[in-house]
Amino acid sequence: MTITTIIIAIIIGAIAGWIAGLIMRGAGFGIIRNIIVGIVGAFVGSWLLGLIFKSGLTKNAWLDFGIYGVVGAVILLFVIGLFKKGK
Repeated sequence: MTITTIIIAIIIGAIAGWIAGLIMRGAGFGIIRNIIVGIVGAFVGSWLLGLIFKSGLTKNAWLDFGIYGVVGAVILLFVIGLFKKGK
């Protein structure tokens, strides 16, 4: 991975976190934390869904990364929300 790829992945992850925060209304943690969750979720979602969809969903790797990021961030927000409500 080049530094450019990592920077673009972080930007896409941040956007994915923002979108996931909108989708998971009430389960979010504010825009800054949702963006951080989105960045982590993008990497987790890419890894997890990359195992399922080996050839990708689309022919565009960055679009796939964005979709995986949103899905990963939503899953991560859901799981974190379970622990947050448990306290």
